[in-house]
Amino acid sequence: MLKGIPKIISPELIKVLMEMGHGDEIVLADGNFPAASHGAKLVRCDGNGTSELLEAILSLFPLDTYTKHPVALMEVVKGDTVETPIWKEYESIIASQTSVENPFEYEERFAFYERAKKSYAIVATGEKALYANIILKKGVISE
Repeated sequence: MLKGIPKIISPELIKVLMEMGHGDEIVLADGNFPAASHGAKLVRCDGNGTSELLEAILSLFPLDTYTKHPVALMEVVKGDTVETPIWKEYESIIASQTSVENPFEYEERFAFYERAKKSYAIVATGEKALYANIILKKGVISE
């Protein structure tokens, strides 16, 4: 165990976060996302929600300030009437932990899948909310 590391961050996940460099991306995938077939590196965080993981990761991980939108969400498929209240949770978490203004971009479902395949890692969660997938682009530590 270490001091200052949120307990939701597993040893495998902390290793991945530390390996990532500026501009690398990590996907927090909901329970429906095809994580195993899309990720070169897969980190299992079953039983955990994406909001809790997002909050813990952002306590350690800077978002990229050299890009217009360092966070991507999977766009709701046209015709789908699903509500996305989890996006408000993400907005609140990001606003409370970063100074990035307007951090979000929205990717069409299959474009999101392709981007996920190129990400550094995919974190498979047990999140049940629909359209809860989120991509974070890592920034730099300047201190």
